[in-house]
Amino acid sequence: MTKRGYFGTDGIRGQANLFPMTAEVALRAGMAAGKLFRTSGDRRHLVVIGKDTRLSGYMIEPALVAGFTSVGMDVRLFGPLPTPAVAMMTRSMRADLGVMISASHNNFADNGIKLFGPDGYKLSDAVEAEIEAHMDEGLQEGLAEPKQLGRVARMDEAQARYIELVKATFPRNLSLQGLRVVIDCAHGAAYKVAPTALYELGAEVIEIGVAPNGLNINEECGSTYPSTMAKAVRDYRADLGIALDGDADRVVICDEKGTVVDGDQIMATIAAALAAKDKLSGGGVVATVMSNLGLERFLSERGLKLERTAVGDRYVMERMRAGKFNLGGEQSGHIILSDHSTTGDGLIAGLQVMAELVRSGKPMSALARQFQPVPQKLENVRFAGGKPLEHETVKSAIKDAEQRLNGSGRVLVRASGTEPLIRIMAEGDDEKLVGQLVREIAGAVKSAAA
Repeated sequence: MTKRGYFGTDGIRGQANLFPMTAEVALRAGMAAGKLFRTSGDRRHLVVIGKDTRLSGYMIEPALVAGFTSVGMDVRLFGPLPTPAVAMMTRSMRADLGVMISASHNNFADNGIKLFGPDGYKLSDAVEAEIEAHMDEGLQEGLAEPKQLGRVARMDEAQARYIELVKATFPRNLSLQGLRVVIDCAHGAAYKVAPTALYELGAEVIEIGVAPNGLNINEECGSTYPSTMAKAVRDYRADLGIALDGDADRVVICDEKGTVVDGDQIMATIAAALAAKDKLSGGGVVATVMSNLGLERFLSERGLKLERTAVGDRYVMERMRAGKFNLGGEQSGHIILSDHSTTGDGLIAGLQVMAELVRSGKPMSALARQFQPVPQKLENVRFAGGKPLEHETVKSAIKDAEQRLNGSGRVLVRASGTEPLIRIMAEGDDEKLVGQLVREIAGAVKSAAA
């Protein structure tokens, strides 16, 4: 495939008001995607748009609206709403296209555009490439006649509809009554819907990260900064804590002691529960190359498999669909439960863990440690330009590390798809060796990037 100029691993993303995250690019994306998803016939075409709480959403949203309406698509605006909610509503409202304006776990300065097809799934690489091609072509062709311009309306009931959909995923015979739960919404898209859903299911809810001001999304809170949630759990003597990211498609949990539970342990908890009820389809779980070797061993001991994909929840979902799996996700907390959602949903995943907590009667600390993780070391190296991974010194350092692990672990070095970072990961039974190998590879990357 030709080099992509706009789309990365998760839609279009970048710093607001710098290419590619400009109003002009958003306008072009709206026009190009709108044309591509128009079908023949006289019916009206519909696109639904949600966003998180970033200041730049006020710039990106109207630019997209102008693009879509100019090619004759009607628009419904949801306002702040989680990414999985937009995916759900795209399908339930029979929209032609869904759009989420968010840069997920990044800070407020970044923003992004994620697109969903009428089935509620993220678009494939091939479709994104087709949109890119249209974005760089003459956009004056195919514009709507004056009478056929799209109409725009806000949809105030979107949040209430999503809350009901989320509550329906929690077992009817259970209740959160008696549970004290800390929910950290990262000052992001779920700041209204997540506390409301938990409260209506019976929990005593302690809300944090629910005062967005356009600039504080993910700032020292949420799933990328779980210590804030953990402190609140200890301070309020809560039974557990749930931290979402800016667009609420990922989750990190902590137990009653404030110990953080990552996505691998969450997947293990849910997988064991589904397998016990003979409801885990596909014969195992789909995860990425980043998931801990301990998860793979945990599943193998139970006759289940772990299938790995490239990093990105879209690739996880593609493999899940191909292999008819109903559970997959990422160590970072993207958990996909395809019985309920077409993409990662932090709130729904959290509810499935809480269902097991209620059902088992155990404290979260007992439930959360499903397996002993293999020592794993991660380091990110920022670079200004060039291709550090193509340098011979870096290749040699990686090869040497793999030889020294001698089959008792893994090394993974990759470029981030959303930031100018080289991500280095090594894991193995010898913790000291793993740390040393990561430091050596990081040193080689830094030298190559200098």
